[in-house]
Amino acid sequence: MWQEETIIGMRQSVSKLKGRVAFVPTMGALHEGHLSLMRGAMELADHVVVSIFVNPTQFGPNEDYARYPRTLGVDLEKCASVGVSGVFLPSVDEMYPEAVPSCEVNVPMVASGLEGEKRPDHFGGVCRVVAKLLNIVGADVACFGQKDLQQLRVVQAMAADLMMTTEIVGLPTLREADGLAMSSRNVYLKGDERKRAVGLYKALEMGRMMIEEDGVADPREVEDAMAGVMRAYHLEVNYAAVRHVRTLGELDVIEVGAGGGVALLVAGKLGDVSLIDNLVLDVK
Repeated sequence: MWQEETIIGMRQSVSKLKGRVAFVPTMGALHEGHLSLMRGAMELADHVVVSIFVNPTQFGPNEDYARYPRTLGVDLEKCASVGVSGVFLPSVDEMYPEAVPSCEVNVPMVASGLEGEKRPDHFGGVCRVVAKLLNIVGADVACFGQKDLQQLRVVQAMAADLMMTTEIVGLPTLREADGLAMSSRNVYLKGDERKRAVGLYKALEMGRMMIEEDGVADPREVEDAMAGVMRAYHLEVNYAAVRHVRTLGELDVIEVGAGGGVALLVAGKLGDVSLIDNLVLDVK
C-alpha cells in the first residue's frame, strides 16, 4: 500500500493503476463504517484509493476542527488490513496553497436547509475539497456513506452539474448493535450520553413505523413525533425532518404509492457533541 503526500505524487501513483479505480475520501479517525465503504468500493473497481484529510474549510469558527480525532497510524493500519491500493495524505498547504486565489463551489438548492441552515459555510467547504480531491485522483467512482445523506446529495448534484467524470455512489450506513450510526464523533460521547444517543435511531424508527405501518401522510405529524422521541432521550433537537429523497426539499404530503421514497433526517446535540442520522424509505 503506497502513501502519497503531494498532488503530483498522487496523480502519478494513480496513473500506474490498471483497471477501474474507486475513491473513498475520509477525514480519518476511521471506524468500521469507513472500512465498509472501502469494502463496498472494492466491489465496484479493481483498485481502491483512500484520502485522509481533516478539511478546515468545512468547519465553522466554533466547531471542532482543532480537536477532531486524528489517529493516522491506526488509520493506515486499517486501510492496509482492508487491502486498499494507496492512501493520499495531503497537508493543508498542499490542498490550499496561499498563492492561489480561492474559489467558491456550492449547491445552494440542496445545501441551504438542514445542516446547511445551522452551518452556513459547511457545504461550501465540502464541495470545494471534494472537487479538488476528485480532480486530483481522477477515479472512475467515488463512494460516500449514506449516513451523511445531505452531503451525498450535495456532492452528487455538484458532480452532475459540473459534468465531472467520476460517478458518485452512496453506500449504506453501518450501525452499532443498538442502531446508533457509526461516526468518528461518537468517541466524544461521555457517561450516559452514549445510551441517550440511540434516541436518534429510535426517532427514525418511530417515523418509519408511522409512515409504513400506520399510513400517516402528514409530514408535520411525523416530524413532531420524531422530535418527541429525541427529547424523551434528552437530546437537544436541531431538526427532525421528512424530505424528498433526492432533492431533500420539503413535502406537503407523504404520498404512499407515488414511488421514489422519502428521507427521514434527524440531528441533535448531547452536550457539545452534534450527531446526525437518517433513514430512506421506499414508499410505494
